[in-house]
Amino acid sequence: MKNCSRRTFLKLAGAATVAMMAGCNSLKKRSSKPNLVLIFCDDLGYGDLGCYGSTVHKTPNLDRMAREGMKFTDFYVTCGVCTPSRASLMTGCYPRRVDMHVNARPEGSIGRQVLFPRAKKGLNPSEITIAEILKDQGYATACIGKWHLGDQPEFLPTEQGFDTFFGIPYSNDMNRDFCPLPLMRDTKVIEAPVDQDTLTRRYTQETIEFIKSHADNSFFVYLPHAMTHNPLHASESFRGTSENGIYGDAVQEIDWSTGEILATLRQLGIADNTLVVFTSDNGAASRWGGSNLPLSGWKGGTMEGSMREPCLMWWPGTIPANSVCTELASTMDILPTMARLSGGKVPDDRIIDGHDIFDLMTDANAKTPYKAFYYYQKEQLMAVRSGPWKLHLALDKQYKSVHHPGYKEGRPQKLVNLVSDLKEQHDLSEQYPDIVSKLQKLAERARTDLGDLGRPGMNQRPAAIVENPIVQLKN
Repeated sequence: MKNCSRRTFLKLAGAATVAMMAGCNSLKKRSSKPNLVLIFCDDLGYGDLGCYGSTVHKTPNLDRMAREGMKFTDFYVTCGVCTPSRASLMTGCYPRRVDMHVNARPEGSIGRQVLFPRAKKGLNPSEITIAEILKDQGYATACIGKWHLGDQPEFLPTEQGFDTFFGIPYSNDMNRDFCPLPLMRDTKVIEAPVDQDTLTRRYTQETIEFIKSHADNSFFVYLPHAMTHNPLHASESFRGTSENGIYGDAVQEIDWSTGEILATLRQLGIADNTLVVFTSDNGAASRWGGSNLPLSGWKGGTMEGSMREPCLMWWPGTIPANSVCTELASTMDILPTMARLSGGKVPDDRIIDGHDIFDLMTDANAKTPYKAFYYYQKEQLMAVRSGPWKLHLALDKQYKSVHHPGYKEGRPQKLVNLVSDLKEQHDLSEQYPDIVSKLQKLAERARTDLGDLGRPGMNQRPAAIVENPIVQLKN
């Protein structure tokens, strides 16, 4: 009996040692390749979350995410509308860099800024996306939500580094031109028209199932919500629950969705090995109920309310809890940062405009890597920021926009301090001519590099063009 007991003890002890070593190896592997979740809302305003000052939206899950992680106050997208903003997110570049700032139109004319069904243009497959970098590092990758970087077969997410796609190929208001709004799985339509009331809930369920099925490996989930883009929708459980109509209902369902995803990560025991980023593609539109306060401006422009977005980052044990970053960062930085975290590399055969901001996420004393940040509207350079200073450039060429009549030929320059003047109301050009001169020189560098209205840049890469686009949306 004693020998038997001793053998049993040694066997159990050996098994425990092996298990402990396996656990250590697993922890070591996980710490070097964290899971990555990127939640990207549509037209969500800077002031739409409780943690950013909203008093009409109940967002307890996102407020908790802010308390447990980091809130960014000066986080930017590169354009105030969908397609260019998403191109920057996926490539780490200004949209002009990758020729995704305007739609394909006849030579010499300025087209729409966003892609429509059967567009000839799409994100060039030769570009290297976040998903492609992560896939090369062994990540399982999923795009669950709105794509809007081309609906032709060669432009879809499954051709841009994603193992799987579940969502709509463009904005949820594009259901009139060619066919009912489609819900796709990979390259096939599975429902048309899609029931938009169910989209946020179904995207959430799909995301959770993907996470559960890949919990033992490294995964990347890109969740670009359809909301809060117009037309606004919410599931039956959330309709009528907010103090701000259907817009508020949609915001509160997104909050629920985020809470469900974070709870899943906790339940699976992988929260401390997962970075979750929450932000939006541009600011709120002026008519649908969103708020960009305390900023001025709306979706589609180059005021702060259009391009400065709410951004929360959560990674328990790595990102300090209840922290705030007031340094400038942007969606272009997500690709370089995730490349570093995955053990991958930023492409060195092309210009990437974003920066690795891991230090900003973890070190309260870190400073922004940006010397300048550029505000483009369609083909025109409208403003430049450096430090606290933003120079709205004088417009000496006609800017064509029915939505922004103030952006017109003859508009004078205007220097504002974004620390003391969030509304961008007070022109300080005369008081600080040296700052004006510095920002004008930075603007000229951008014109040389990226171009300006009627002036091509030296370092632009072409989008892809399909001469005879097909009606892709077939089941």
